[in-house]
Amino acid sequence: MKVLAIETSCDETAIAIVSEVDGRFVVEKSTLASQAKIHAQYGGVVPEVAAREHTAHLIPLLKEVGVAADGEGIDAIAVTAGPGLVPALRIGVELAKTLAWSWKKPLVAVNHLEGHIYSVWLDEEKPSFPALCLLVSGGHTELILMKDYSEYELLGMTRDDAAGEAFDKVAKMLGLSYPGGPEISRAALKGNPEAIAFPRPMIKSRDLDVSFSGLKTAVRVYIAENPNHFVEDVAASFQQAVVDTLVSKTLKAIDQTKPKSVILSGGVSANKHLRESLRSAIHPSISFHAPELSLTGDNAVMIALAGLHRAKNKEFVDPLTLSADPNMRLA
Repeated sequence: MKVLAIETSCDETAIAIVSEVDGRFVVEKSTLASQAKIHAQYGGVVPEVAAREHTAHLIPLLKEVGVAADGEGIDAIAVTAGPGLVPALRIGVELAKTLAWSWKKPLVAVNHLEGHIYSVWLDEEKPSFPALCLLVSGGHTELILMKDYSEYELLGMTRDDAAGEAFDKVAKMLGLSYPGGPEISRAALKGNPEAIAFPRPMIKSRDLDVSFSGLKTAVRVYIAENPNHFVEDVAASFQQAVVDTLVSKTLKAIDQTKPKSVILSGGVSANKHLRESLRSAIHPSISFHAPELSLTGDNAVMIALAGLHRAKNKEFVDPLTLSADPNMRLA
C-alpha cells in the first residue's frame, strides 16, 4: 500500500509518499518547506501568514514528489485534520479533499499527535504494547498510554504552556532567536544547570499533569532581578528544570501503567539532554523509542505512517464533508 500524505498544521508545509511492503515502511519521497525564518521576525507563528505560505508551497511540493497527474500508483491520501492552527489546517485539508475527489482515491483524516507517535515506526524495532508516550512539542505536552493501534488513553497534560512553548518564550526573554528550543539547547551546553534553583512545578503532585507557566515566570523574575546574568547559566538551569519535570512525571506514569515501551516524540524530543535523561532513567527491560532527528518536527512522513495504519483498516472519511478540527482529540 502506498499513501500520499499532506501536513499543514502549523508553519511547516510538507508532503510525503510512504509505502508498506511486508510490514516494512519505505519513505519513497519526502519534501518540506519551512517558514521558520518568516515567523522569526514576529517571535512566533502568525496563523494567517502560515496559511498564505502553505498556499504558495503546496502545489510546487506536490510536483516535487513526482506524483502522477491522475494519482496513479497512490492507494490513499492522508492529511492532518487537526489539531493545529485552523487557517493552516484548512489549506492542507482542502487540497487533500480535492485530490481524493478528482483522483477517486480514499481519504484518511490523521490526528497530528498520532502522527508524532507513529514517527518511531520507521525503526526496525517497533514499540511493544502497552506503550507509554511522552509527547512534547510547541503546542502539546501530554502523557499518553497507547494500549494498541488506535487505542489511546490520556494520562496527563500541561495545564498551561506546552514545553516547547516555554522554551520559545524563555529564549525570547534571553534575546535568543526563534524557534527557541534549539537556541536554548545550544546555550545550555556552555552553562551550569545547577547555577539557578528554578522551581520544578507540580513535580510532587499525585497526578500526571505538568505546568510550565510558573517556571517561565520564575525565569522572567530572575532576569529582571539579575541584569548581569549569564545567558548560558539561565538556559542550562531552565532546561534542567523542564527535563527534571518531564522525566519525573514519565517515571510516575511508568509505575502506574507498567508499559513495555516508552516513546518520546514531538518537536522537543530533538532535545539531546531530554533524550539521554529519559533513556537512562527508565529500566532496561522497557524499550525506549525516539524518532530520528529529521522526524521530530512537523513532517508528512509521520502523517503517512499513521495514515497507512488507518487506511489498512479502511478508516476512510468523505472528502465532501471533512473539515479541519483545531481541537481534534486522540480517541
